[in-house]
Amino acid sequence: MRIVLITQKEPFYLAENISYLLKKLPKESKIVAAVIANPSPFGNKESFLNKAIRTLNIFGLKFFIFYSLKYILNFFRKSKNVETILKKNNVSIIKLEKSINHKSSIEKIKSYSPDLLVSLQGNEIFKKPIIELAPKGCINLHTALLPEYRGLMPTFWVLKNDEKFTGVSVFFVDEGIDSGPIIVQEKVKITNQTQRELIIETKQIGMNLILKAIQKINSNDFTLIANDDSKKTYFSFPRKSDVEEFIIKGKRFF
Repeated sequence: MRIVLITQKEPFYLAENISYLLKKLPKESKIVAAVIANPSPFGNKESFLNKAIRTLNIFGLKFFIFYSLKYILNFFRKSKNVETILKKNNVSIIKLEKSINHKSSIEKIKSYSPDLLVSLQGNEIFKKPIIELAPKGCINLHTALLPEYRGLMPTFWVLKNDEKFTGVSVFFVDEGIDSGPIIVQEKVKITNQTQRELIIETKQIGMNLILKAIQKINSNDFTLIANDDSKKTYFSFPRKSDVEEFIIKGKRFF
């Protein structure tokens, strides 16, 4: 089964996750190409400087320094570079000049004849032509127990809201936000983890669930789990007041 990966240049966790995925991928499946977008929590049109200022304003100086230093250090580490990891494993890089939903982008991806698209931290909402490009569909990973906690930064919100459990879901992408039918899910207990620890834990579980989903899809042996809109909750990017409440409650980022 030929797979095209849709991902981004996130410098903190993603390279290790993709490296693990490539090592554990079943022999009958192969990632033949990857689309790598720029990381963009606030939108593609916002400058790097504006993103940095907004991060500092919302999350505070300690958070800003911690992740800025990690960003700088990881910039020079090949093991943290998504593109380096992919090239090392002979995965072709697809360069897009337009949105992934643009006709020219779809044609470029289509030229690799994918059977399945796998989105890992893709930063655009996919439209019907890209969703239906591969015959076996497009799957995505979300580090929450869908249909709850759709949207952005679920690890932040489950900690802030004092949840006892969270989860990881792999689902077929539709035109909504984290709203497609679920292929596999796993429940995760929340104890006293920091947000960073919970991110690392759920992403590792997520890689194993993606591998499981790929096997199920390839053998056409899966039963879909409803992603029930009537039970959904949705959270966007935190505001400064949300972060202040997170800290007052004794929650920790790292």
